[in-house]
Amino acid sequence: MATREIREPGMSGAATGLDHVGLCLADPRPVWAVYEALGFTLSPAARQSGRRTPDSPVEPYGTGNRCALFREGYVEILGILDPGLFDNGVKRFVARYEGAHIIALAVADEQAALARLRRAGIDIPGVSHLERPVDAPDGPRARFARLPVPEAPEGRLQLIRHLTPELVWQDRWLEHANRAVALESVTLVAAEPAESAARLSRLAGVALEPDPADGFVLPLPGDPAAPVGGPKRPTRIRILPPDALGTVFPGVAVPALPFIAGFVIRTDDGNAAARRLLGHLPLRAAPEGLMVPPELAGGAALVFAE
Repeated sequence: MATREIREPGMSGAATGLDHVGLCLADPRPVWAVYEALGFTLSPAARQSGRRTPDSPVEPYGTGNRCALFREGYVEILGILDPGLFDNGVKRFVARYEGAHIIALAVADEQAALARLRRAGIDIPGVSHLERPVDAPDGPRARFARLPVPEAPEGRLQLIRHLTPELVWQDRWLEHANRAVALESVTLVAAEPAESAARLSRLAGVALEPDPADGFVLPLPGDPAAPVGGPKRPTRIRILPPDALGTVFPGVAVPALPFIAGFVIRTDDGNAAARRLLGHLPLRAAPEGLMVPPELAGGAALVFAE
């Protein structure tokens, strides 16, 4: 399959929307099976490679992932497959808790975003690169340009541009038995929501708004011209205090602060398929839809939006 790099001209370097949320696990293989049982079609297992610094050579990492890819956005299920190789921070995340540790925001121009972040006083050494095979170790490789916030206490907060989106979002992986079609929102819980919200606002280049549950919301506008898989419609990040968590994700406990508590996925059938497929599980009603509790979804609350 021929590959090409997608680059949108212009833009201020501001984030356009949610690209993906990522789960980090000591061993991702059991959770891969869990997500398949929840009705997701996952991409093949892929070992990651990358550069530790912008100028260092590409090296194999000890981490690997599978992804639930939607027509807009995706969920990454990442973990350690070879403990003897560089883990890219995953061991540190898992030591705090197993669950969601990654929030990635889409940008159309990583160089413009880098310049904007440096003007905002965020110390980013340069654009980082990551790649992984798509089907086989010697086959085409999906490539990504990344701008991670160094040492963010909330987890891996980053801007990302897909250099080869057509390799990632292939039609064979976009149809799900639960009828999932888009990643809509991610919720972060923090002891000091204003600090986390300010960090995310600076990263995104987008102004904050009050959240109706308390705390803040970062509204991301979407980009109708986004490449395949990109966030075309508005998405959002909610940043809440611990006492507001139960109003969004009923019954979810706090493992550590700050933490990424859960995310919302839109279906295209009003959750009819999800209810049929998952009716045997102890699901919970949530304000935005049908919630799979963290203990049944890899450590983060998963809500199917109605």
